[in-house]
Amino acid sequence: MSLTKKDLIAKIADETGLSRNWAECALNAVSSTITEQLKTGVEITLPGIGKFSTAQRAARTGRNPQTGEAVQIAASTAVKFNAAKALKDQVNA
Repeated sequence: MSLTKKDLIAKIADETGLSRNWAECALNAVSSTITEQLKTGVEITLPGIGKFSTAQRAARTGRNPQTGEAVQIAASTAVKFNAAKALKDQVNA
């Protein structure tokens, strides 16, 4: 089971007393801010939750699993997330 965006908006609205429209605006603002900052290489730390960062992946040669043919995989930027100790402790409690 997963929490959808609609479910998350409803949960935010219930917990904060905001309307669902305002909760959606807040969630969208957080999401777009994180995305914009990661694009520029800025690391984002959310206390008690974790840290978002980026890492460069070099170009490499892979294989097509169906044909075994060599395929060139382009260099890319990967998003990394490291959970905070507080979050890990709460999940494991």
